[in-house]
Amino acid sequence: MTTEKIAITPATHTAPPAKFSHGVRKGNILQVAGQVGFLPAVEGQAPTPAGPTLREQTLQTLANVEAVLKEGGASWDDVMMMRVYLTDTAHFAEMNEIYNEYFADPTVPPAARTTVYVGLPAGLLIEIDALAVLD
Repeated sequence: MTTEKIAITPATHTAPPAKFSHGVRKGNILQVAGQVGFLPAVEGQAPTPAGPTLREQTLQTLANVEAVLKEGGASWDDVMMMRVYLTDTAHFAEMNEIYNEYFADPTVPPAARTTVYVGLPAGLLIEIDALAVLD
C-alpha cells in the first residue's frame, strides 16, 4: 500500500522561504521540520522573533512545533523524538528547566537530543524539530 506524502503548513506559519515543508506526513509518520521562535505569521510582514530571551523563544518554538503537530493530526503524546538546537552552550540549563516545566505531565516523555548549532539567523537562539508516529 502506497501512501502519499502530505505537506503541513499551519495558518500560523509563513510559507517556507525555500523548497521545504514545515511538516510532512506519510501514513502514520509526521516529521516536523526545525521550528524557531517566530510569532504567528502576519500577512505582508517579515517573521518576528517572540522576544530576545531564551524563555520567550523556547515557548514560542514549542507552540510552533505543536501547531504543525495539530495540523498533521498529531499531539505531543505521538512524539517519539525531539531534537533541540541551541546557539550557546550557556543556555543548556535554562532550556532544560523550560523543557521540564513544559513537559511536566507526559506519561512517557519523548526521546530528546540537544546540541549547539551556531547557524541560526541573527537573533534566534533555539530551533526544535520533532518526529511523531500516530496510532
